Amino acid sequence: MSRFLDAARRRSVDVTPIWLMRQAGRSLPEYRKLRERWTLAEIVAQPELCAEVTLQPVRRLGVD
Repeated sequence: MSRFLDAARRRSVDVTPIWLMRQAGRSLPEYRKLRERWTLAEIVAQPELCAEVTLQPVRRLGVD
């Protein structure tokens, strides 16, 4: 069973899981800097940029 589902079912978990929605990155300066150069369509068409945008809030918030 996943940690996320266990927590959702109010079972004991070793750490509290979080869910990051797509909007999590919009407030980050590093995301806004990318958006100055590329459109969203261009970002989603490039796997490297997709990965970067996805990982920005993860790095910033220090989650796994």
